[in-house]
Amino acid sequence: MSTLSLLLIALILDAILGEPDWLWSRFPHPATLMGRCVEWLDDRLNHGQNRRNTGILTIVILTLGALTLSLLIKSIPDAGLLEALLAAILLAQRSLTDHVTQVAGALRSSLPEGRRAVSMIVGRDPAELDESAVARGAIESAAENFSDGIVAPAFWFLILGLPGIVIYKIINTADSMIGHRNERYEDFGWATARLDDIVNWVPARLTGGLICLAHWSQAGWNTMQADAKHHRSPNAGWPEAAMAGVLGIAISGPRSYNGAMTNLPWVNGTGRKPLDPMDIEASVRVLWQSWFVGIGILAAVWLIF
Repeated sequence: MSTLSLLLIALILDAILGEPDWLWSRFPHPATLMGRCVEWLDDRLNHGQNRRNTGILTIVILTLGALTLSLLIKSIPDAGLLEALLAAILLAQRSLTDHVTQVAGALRSSLPEGRRAVSMIVGRDPAELDESAVARGAIESAAENFSDGIVAPAFWFLILGLPGIVIYKIINTADSMIGHRNERYEDFGWATARLDDIVNWVPARLTGGLICLAHWSQAGWNTMQADAKHHRSPNAGWPEAAMAGVLGIAISGPRSYNGAMTNLPWVNGTGRKPLDPMDIEASVRVLWQSWFVGIGILAAVWLIF
């Protein structure tokens, strides 16, 4: 089977099955295993005077390990459907939309429940978030993770097959754990953070374009072109700005991390700022509509070629 055929199967399996509790309550999820590898290397290499060099060594080890494992799996005779299944496990459309929807439900119940729910998917301090800030955090996470969790892994699977998606996921997982600008990881996580920026550069822009195309939104396109470059991340601004423009809302802006306020610029600052659970649910509909259009494009290419 062609790589495109396997990708279509993987995307559909992920959307239908998501991450079933009955399976992952019995066995560790591959992303969990990746995280344990990162943690093990962090514990053993993140010390001394040459942390930038040991950080480079860490991401080299992780990448080579991911490459070796994926090539071993590909060497299994008739491994095509196994590759599709593994790719489905490493995609996250269903789990992303489920988690974001849960924030909307929790916020409807009470503000403290909404804060607890959003703290599971964003890194900012939840204690002082009002309803709009909780909703904004969920929507930003929805947009950014649509790129990191669906479009980027699908892109790298399409380009490089199973090694592409496995290597991408280990880089992205490592970045989420050690790619931080703080005393412990400023040097050790430097190479991982830069590599994550590189592997997400094209997918982030594709994601923003897909969101705009799926909604035929000139406002989304204009917002993306105007505001994406002002985002603190070189990549996350593209899907977030497209989402903000499509929904007509303002996101990003000032927020607190580790007790310190950061005066970040607004994305689509002229958009509506008071947000509520209905806006979170609207962002989930944006994700599904974009997913369906993406599937349609891939299916059309498959039929033609």
